[in-house]
Amino acid sequence: MALSQVPVAPASLERFRALLGEDYAQVDEAIGAAGRLLAGHVVWHVNSTARGGGVAEMLQSLLAYARGADVDVRWVTIGGSEEFFGVTKRIHNHLHGAAGDGGELGEAERAVYENTLARSADELGELVRPGDIVYLHDPQTAGLIELMRFRETRVVWRCHVGLDHPNELARNAWSFLYRYVKDADAYVFSRRAFAWEGLDEEKLWLVAPSIDAFSPKNQDLEPGAMRAILARAGLTGDGGRAPRFVRQDGTHGRVDRSAELDQEAPVPDDDPLVVQVSRWDRLKDHAGVLRCFAEHCRHPGAHLLLAGPSVAEVVDDPEGAEVLTEIRAQRQALPGELQARVHLACLPMDDVDENAAMVNAIQRRADVVVQKSLAEGFGLTVAEAMWKARPVIASRIGGIQDQIVDGESGLLMDDPTDLHAAAAAIDRLLDDPARAEAIGTAARERVRESFLGTRHLIQYMELIERMLDNE
Repeated sequence: MALSQVPVAPASLERFRALLGEDYAQVDEAIGAAGRLLAGHVVWHVNSTARGGGVAEMLQSLLAYARGADVDVRWVTIGGSEEFFGVTKRIHNHLHGAAGDGGELGEAERAVYENTLARSADELGELVRPGDIVYLHDPQTAGLIELMRFRETRVVWRCHVGLDHPNELARNAWSFLYRYVKDADAYVFSRRAFAWEGLDEEKLWLVAPSIDAFSPKNQDLEPGAMRAILARAGLTGDGGRAPRFVRQDGTHGRVDRSAELDQEAPVPDDDPLVVQVSRWDRLKDHAGVLRCFAEHCRHPGAHLLLAGPSVAEVVDDPEGAEVLTEIRAQRQALPGELQARVHLACLPMDDVDENAAMVNAIQRRADVVVQKSLAEGFGLTVAEAMWKARPVIASRIGGIQDQIVDGESGLLMDDPTDLHAAAAAIDRLLDDPARAEAIGTAARERVRESFLGTRHLIQYMELIERMLDNE
């Protein structure tokens, strides 16, 4: 099968009422509009993976809430060969202005891309009906746009990646994709700077990504539950209780699996911990974070944890295993005492809720969260850490700079390659817990105001209403 259907269980938006207060009235209005506009229609979301990465995480929550609002949403993922995902990873890297594997985007790559998507289009065409709305996410799915329009559907292309100042590589990737994207009924970008030249401004929408405050990754955790989850993962000592959490569907879950760890011993309970959580991707610059910590951080006794998903489970990112191997070798080359303060964790993806609970506990245990990306579409891990009232140090790039107000709700690095400056920022926060706490408190409020999934759903309903009104 070229497509895989992902189950979507409903989740009630009512849980946001107390959190949002008077602002919840907008959510009520959006639910009412959904019922009127979408009766008899199906809203399809198509992407390349159901696990690993920010797009999959957003869809898990957003579609659950849409289903809870009685919208018939369905989620499918496309399949593909290693060669296909090699091409789409190359497009992804180029859109970020990075050379990636150094390969071309020529006619041979176009043939691989189109031939693979033709099989997905055939299967998707058997599922959609006239009047349905199809959201296609990121470069992996762009080639489906024209094929879906023949089915008398409304097609939205959602691009989650981009570059503030495009270079030649990014423009070449745009050129590769433009013939597919131009005929979509709407294009959605995370920020204005990411939108391409030549697209119809009337069809352009800006929608920043969002997080779900009640998901296993972001829900409040009691300190005992946090310690128990970390202990079960193998990152700390005995937690002393069951590592429980609440699943996306509201039922209780338990962390049963351990992480795949590179460490000499667990992180001591009282030692400061610096964390970066991200996919094993060179653009996340794990190597730079490790060098920053090992060569420039001066806070005594601090530990560094680099955590990411199990590379075997992220099928649409063929570079992950290579990056992890490089980081493991870099850690192994450190002197013994320093090596003992650096931890690598590959978190199991067999159960996405369990994985999310591990990330939740890791971010809550952190004294400082870092996201030293070299390129970034939005950076959901930043909003996730901010929601947990963690002080975040991150690169002033992409959507990260839209989330953090520098000096108030986090600290921004103008040059993510400046390891001295990054280390100095880490040391300042570790040395000044009161300032770190104040930044964390402001960070949580910033997310509550601007980056929760309810705002995201309202914007999507506005987009759908506009498209249907233009029929």
